[in-house]
Amino acid sequence: MVEPLFKRLVIIGIGLIGSSIARGAKAFGGIAGTLVICDSNPAALARAAALGLGDAYEASAAKAVAGANGVILCTPVGTYAALAQTIAPHLAPGCVLSDVGSTKQSVLRDVEPLVPANAVFVPAHPIAGTEFSGPDAGLADLFKGRWSLLTPPAGTAEAAIVKIETMWKILGAQTARMDAAHHDRVIAIVSHLPHLIAFTICGTADDLADETRGEVLQFAASGFRDFTRIAASDPVMWRDIFLNNKDALLEMFSRFSEDAQAMARAVRWGDADYIEDKINRSRKIRKSLIDIKQA
Repeated sequence: MVEPLFKRLVIIGIGLIGSSIARGAKAFGGIAGTLVICDSNPAALARAAALGLGDAYEASAAKAVAGANGVILCTPVGTYAALAQTIAPHLAPGCVLSDVGSTKQSVLRDVEPLVPANAVFVPAHPIAGTEFSGPDAGLADLFKGRWSLLTPPAGTAEAAIVKIETMWKILGAQTARMDAAHHDRVIAIVSHLPHLIAFTICGTADDLADETRGEVLQFAASGFRDFTRIAASDPVMWRDIFLNNKDALLEMFSRFSEDAQAMARAVRWGDADYIEDKINRSRKIRKSLIDIKQA
């Protein structure tokens, strides 16, 4: 019998991503001998137990990680600093600590200095999700065909990196390694900025006069409905993402604002060629995503 990657794997935070990892670990095998679910929310932990997502359940992160050789942080990135302080003294020698956060420079800032010398930190970011959250939202195949980006600090033990890469591959993801700063700039344009725009557009619609707002909801076209799907995402998670990747996000927002102003000028002055060129370039991006099976 093949040994699992982790004799005892702890998932801290049983929301969409955490519950999807748990479901995938159960469905595909080879990841964990014992899977421990940890969440400070009693209702979430009880629901995870009712769903049978793990083999053991623990409200205390310090207790959960004791004796584990794998730990994955699946809580909002704003909680990482306090969580790392809590678990660091209890990490077993040789333990591989990882995460699923959407910002990587802040994760390295908040977690890496606290990791004991005899443990290894391998930050990761699975680029997958839905607008739903909580233990019931998880999907065993959520990561199938998607990317998980690893941003290990220089000098990280290769064996630990490979272990996390292998876990993601078992879950169906493709993996790539990337510098943390570069990761944050890339994700700012492909994920963080679209969410910021979606939240803002929905806020604008909500601020309209009551009669107009009702019509917006009643006659919403597919474009607006797509924005509302994105905007239904977890508010705490996205608050933390925006605040922890603010430099890259604001840079991309500034570039977007300039492009939006240029498009507005084209509309104002009837520059049909400019408008058509922008639309055609956008269509090419959509086709490219379909071609590489990322849409």
